[in-house]
Amino acid sequence: MERTQIKNISNKEIDSSFLISGWVEKVRDHGGVIFLDIRDASGLMQVVVEPDDKELFKKSESIRMSYVLEVTGILRKRPKGTINESLASGELELVSKEIDILSKSKPLPFQLDEHAKVGEEVRLKYRYLDLRRPEMQSNLKIRSQVNHVIRNHLIDEGFIEIETPMMARATPEGARDFLVPSRLYNQKFYALTQSPQLFKQMLMIGGFEKYFQIVRCFRDEDTRKDRQPEFTQLDVELSFISEDEVLNISESLIKKVFSETLNIDFEDFSRIKYQDAVKDFGSDKPDLRNPLKLIDVKDIFNNSSFKVFADPAKNDKSRIVALKIDQEISRNKIDEYTKFVANFGAKGLAYIKVNDAKDLEKGLQSPILKFLSTDEISSLAERLELSSGDTVFFGADHRNIVNDSMSALREKLGEDLNLIDHEAYKFSWITDFPLFEEDVQGNLSPSHHPFTATQGGLEALKKDPANATAKAYDLILNGSEIGGGSLRINDINEQLEVLSILGIEKKEAEEKFGFFLEALSYGCPPHGGIAFGLDRLVMLLCKQESIRDVIAFPKTQSATCLLSDAPSHIDQDQLDMLSIKVIEEDS
Repeated sequence: MERTQIKNISNKEIDSSFLISGWVEKVRDHGGVIFLDIRDASGLMQVVVEPDDKELFKKSESIRMSYVLEVTGILRKRPKGTINESLASGELELVSKEIDILSKSKPLPFQLDEHAKVGEEVRLKYRYLDLRRPEMQSNLKIRSQVNHVIRNHLIDEGFIEIETPMMARATPEGARDFLVPSRLYNQKFYALTQSPQLFKQMLMIGGFEKYFQIVRCFRDEDTRKDRQPEFTQLDVELSFISEDEVLNISESLIKKVFSETLNIDFEDFSRIKYQDAVKDFGSDKPDLRNPLKLIDVKDIFNNSSFKVFADPAKNDKSRIVALKIDQEISRNKIDEYTKFVANFGAKGLAYIKVNDAKDLEKGLQSPILKFLSTDEISSLAERLELSSGDTVFFGADHRNIVNDSMSALREKLGEDLNLIDHEAYKFSWITDFPLFEEDVQGNLSPSHHPFTATQGGLEALKKDPANATAKAYDLILNGSEIGGGSLRINDINEQLEVLSILGIEKKEAEEKFGFFLEALSYGCPPHGGIAFGLDRLVMLLCKQESIRDVIAFPKTQSATCLLSDAPSHIDQDQLDMLSIKVIEEDS
C-alpha cells in the first residue's frame, strides 16, 4: 500500500484503508484504548489502538513521543463528543491494523508545544526539533511560496535570473566584510559579497536589461531581531528605466506576493518625500499604523527667554518639535519616557499637561510654563489645537537627536497606548532622499551607497553636495524597510566626483573600484533597481517578531550557530596551508 499524506484523507473515504507515516506528537491511554496523534508535514491524524489485537496493543504500549511510525488502518468517524474542531482531520480517526516503529526517540529536551517557556537558545540548539512545530512548518512553507511567486511574476515580466559571485574583491559598502583566505594566492583574501551591487550594474553594461536574483548576502555586523550575518535578498536591476517605473514594477510584485500568499489585495502604496517623512515622523521608516505626528514649533521660540528652547531656535542644525497625545499621561509614565529618550541622546523631555484648554493661564500644568511667555503659550495652543486631557511632549536639540529620540517616543507611545492595529499592513514609498547623510561632526556618508545618481546630475553634485538629492527610494512596511534602491550613476565623471566627496580620491578609487570604473567607460546605459530583504518581508508577512523564525537554520543574536557550534577553531594544518597564524588573546 502506498503512503498517503494526512491532508489528503477526507471523510468521503470512511471505511477505506490508509497507510500514514509520521512522528508521534501525543500518546494517551484511556482505559485500555491507546490514542496516538501522528503528524506528518501536511497535518495530524488521531490513530486508535484497540485492545482486541493483543500483540499490536502490546507494541503500542512501548511507543513514546517523537517515535517515527508507519501505521496502516481503517478510517472511521470519531464518536460524538470527541470531535476536535481545531483540526482539519478532527472528525476522523484511523483504527490501526498494523504499526511499524521506523525510529525510536530519546525524551525531547523540550516539549514542542511549550517552546516559548524554554527560550530561543534551546530552540536553536535543537533546531531540527523546533522545525517540527506547525508554526515553523507554516512559516517556511510561506517563504517557499513567496520565492515561487517572485520567480514566476518576474519571469512573466521578461526578467532573466542570473547568479553573481559570492566571493569577490572586498569593497567598502558600509559594513564589515567576511573574509575568505585564498590557498592559491598567499596572503590574499576574497570577501563574501555584501550585495551583488557592482555585478548587477555590470550586467546592465553587458546588455541584460532585466535581471533578478534571489541571493545570499553577508555582512559582519551586529545582529538584531531583524538582521542576520547571512541573509537573503531579492535583487532587481533594469536598464533604460525611470524612477516611477521601478516603483511601479516593484509595487506590482509586492502586491502579487500578498495576494497569492495571504489573499490580501492593496490599493496603491502611498509616496512620501524623505523631508516630509522626517518632518512628520522623525524617521524615514515611519509606521503609518501609528496616527501620532510630530509638529514643528521652532519658529514660536525665536525670541524666547527659555534657554532650553531659545538656543535650538537660533541654530540652523537644530529642531524643536511637539508630540501631542489626546490622553492624560501620569507623572510616573512621564518620568519613564524621560529616561527612555535619554537613550537616544536627549537631555530631557519637556511636557505640558492640558487640564482645561479654555483656561490657558490656569488650565495647563508643567514645570516649564513659568519660563514661557503668554504669546508662546497661546501660539502653541493654536498650532497644536489643544484640547482638555491632552499631553504634549517636546524635543529640542540637534535635529539628529530630536529625530531619533522623538521618533522612538512616537513608536513607544503608539504601543503603550494601543494606537496600532497589529493586524494591518501599511506600505509607503519614501523618495527624494538626501544623497549624503551628515553626522553631528559634519562628516558625509552615502544615504544608500556611493553608486546612487544625483537629481540634477554632476552640476548639482558639484554645486552643493551636502544638500544634493538622490534618485533613491525605500519601501516601508509597518515601520520596517523591506526594500531600497535607486537609479545608478552611469557617467564616470559623476561617479569619481561622488567618491571624491567621500574622501576617496582617484588613485584610491582606481585601486578599490578600478574594474568597475573601467566598465563604466565602455558605454553604460541609464539603469536602476531595488533590493528587497526577503527574510524581513516574510517575517512581517507571517506576523513574526524575529527573522530567525522564518529562517530554517539562523544564527543567534551574537552571530553563532548553536546547532553546529559555529564559528569553530580550525586545525593547525589548515591554518598552515593558508599561511595564517592565530594570535592568542591575553587572558
